[in-house]
Amino acid sequence: MVGRRFLPLSFLLFGLLRAEDPYAAQRADMVRTQIEDRGVRDPGVLRALRTVPRHLFVPEAARLAAYADHPVSIGYGQTISQPYIVGFMTELLAPARSHTVLEIGAGSGYQAAVLSGLARQVNSIEIVPELARSAAATLKKLGYENVTVRLGDGYKGWPDAAPFDRIILTAAPPEIPQALLDQLAPGGRLVAPVGSTLFGQQLVVVDKTADGKLKRRSVLPVMFVPMVRGKQP
Repeated sequence: MVGRRFLPLSFLLFGLLRAEDPYAAQRADMVRTQIEDRGVRDPGVLRALRTVPRHLFVPEAARLAAYADHPVSIGYGQTISQPYIVGFMTELLAPARSHTVLEIGAGSGYQAAVLSGLARQVNSIEIVPELARSAAATLKKLGYENVTVRLGDGYKGWPDAAPFDRIILTAAPPEIPQALLDQLAPGGRLVAPVGSTLFGQQLVVVDKTADGKLKRRSVLPVMFVPMVRGKQP
């Protein structure tokens, strides 16, 4: 018997409402021209990007720009990443339905929503209280039941839920925090922008072997907002 792949309620809901979604055509065009044409090929990633209503994860005043080929401000000095970067990083992360994922930087909740249909559980940390509250509320409203958002310091990770099969950072630390490397499971993968200056960042992939060794490679130059540290006691 061929195994069945169950999708979250939100994916089924938006599939049913697609005909009534005024942004469906923009979303399909975004995936085709900005993401697929640039080399992202994973069917699950493309399906998630076609399904998740990106316009509902940006401020209402910015919805006309939700599917444009650039980041969009979500307030508090933070942005929702360019659609291509979301797709590219998600494909690099290679989440599977059996995986638990840690996201550092919930932002608006969009990246977590994309991951929701690809992983078993997504735990997302956000350091800005207003964004943590709004991301959690949006994700709950839209039915992403396997995503948990917590207010906290991403440099410390989420030790009581570790280890994680996959870890993704949506803001750039000068170096990858040791706590996150420690919380990455053997056989796991971490994807992060890394760099101390805006124009000196690299997108980095770290794989942890079964015996705990780390293999790191740089993929391409990127520009992300800096990763903010929590206040030290």
